[in-house]
Amino acid sequence: MKNQKIIVALLAAVGLIVLPHILQSFGNAWVRIADMALLFVLLSIGLNIVVGYAGLLDLGYVAFFAIGAYTYGLLASPHLTDTFAALQAMFPEGLRTPLWAVVPIAAVLAGIFGVLLGAPTLRLRGDYLAIVTLGFGEIIRVFMNNLDHPVNITNGPKGISQIEPLEMFGVRFSRKLEIMGVEFASVTLYYYVLLALVVLSIIISHRLELSRIGRAWMAIREDEIAAKAMGINTRNMKLLAFGMGATFGGVSGSFFAAFQGFISPESFTLMESVMIVAMIVLGGVGYLPGVVLGAVLLAALPEVLRYVAGPLQTMTDGRLDAAILRQFLIALAMISVMLLRPRGLWPAPEHGKSLQKNA
Repeated sequence: MKNQKIIVALLAAVGLIVLPHILQSFGNAWVRIADMALLFVLLSIGLNIVVGYAGLLDLGYVAFFAIGAYTYGLLASPHLTDTFAALQAMFPEGLRTPLWAVVPIAAVLAGIFGVLLGAPTLRLRGDYLAIVTLGFGEIIRVFMNNLDHPVNITNGPKGISQIEPLEMFGVRFSRKLEIMGVEFASVTLYYYVLLALVVLSIIISHRLELSRIGRAWMAIREDEIAAKAMGINTRNMKLLAFGMGATFGGVSGSFFAAFQGFISPESFTLMESVMIVAMIVLGGVGYLPGVVLGAVLLAALPEVLRYVAGPLQTMTDGRLDAAILRQFLIALAMISVMLLRPRGLWPAPEHGKSLQKNA
C-alpha cells in the first residue's frame, strides 16, 4: 500500500511538471487558466482553515486577497512615486520592491486585518458571522475604490498598472526563458512558482491540521461550548484561525498582482468570495484533497465553458448571450454535483463513515 502511494505521488508530480508544456501546445491561454487555478487553490487552502477547520463562515475572504494585491501593487509600481514628490526624490526610477520583500509585509498586514475582523465577531456564529464578514469584504473593496481623493493612494476605480513582474535568480518572468533548447513562456514560469507555493501551503495546512492547534479548531467547529469546557481558549483559537487564513490570502494576493501586472477593485468583488467558499463546499469542507479538487474545477470550469458557450451561441444565431449561458452552465454543473454528492466531491473519509453509521 505504501509503495502504491509513492508511485501515485511520483506520477502526479511528473504529470504536474509536464502539464504546462502540454497545455502550451494548445496556446498560452490554457497555461494561464492553470495559473489562475493554482492561485484559487492557494486561496481555498487559506479559507479552509477558517471555514473547514474552525467552522467559521467567512464571506469576506476576498478582502485579504485585495490587501495582499494592493500591498504589492503599491510597493512595486510607479504609482506612489508619481503621487508623492518626496518618494519621487528618494526613488527616481519608481518603487521596484522585489516580491520576496513584499510577501512578508502582505502576509503580516493581511494577518493583522484578519485578527481585526475576528475580534468583534467572537460571539457570532452561522448566518450572523457570514453577514458581518460579508460587510467587511465590501468595506475593503469600497475603500480601495474611493481612496483616490483627497490623496490618490489606490487610484480608485482606474486601478494600479505598470506593476513589476516577478523576478527570481536574475530571471524576469515577463520574458521567455530558454533552457537546453526548451522554451518556457512567461505563464509557464509563473506556473512552476505557483505550484511550489501551493505544495508548500498544503504541507503547512496539513501539519496545522494534525497539530494541537488544528485539533482545537476542530473541537470548536464541532461544539464550541464543549471545547471551552475542556479548557480550550476559544477566543485565541478563533483569532488565530482568522489570522492564519488571512495570511494565505495576503500571500496569494501578492502573487496575483505580480502575475496580472494590473489590479483594480473589480477583481475583489463579493462574487469572488462566494466562489472561493463554493470551491471548498464543492470539494469537501475541511479535507485538503477535496478543497484542492474543488478549487481546480471551479477555477477552470468557467474558462473551459467559454469554448462551449461560443458554439451554442452560434447555433442559436446569437439569440443566447455567451456570458449568460456560461454562467448558467456553471450553476447547472454545481447544482448537479451537490445533488449527487451533498458532502462534496471528495469528502473527509471519517466524515463519510460516521454518516454511514448513523444511517
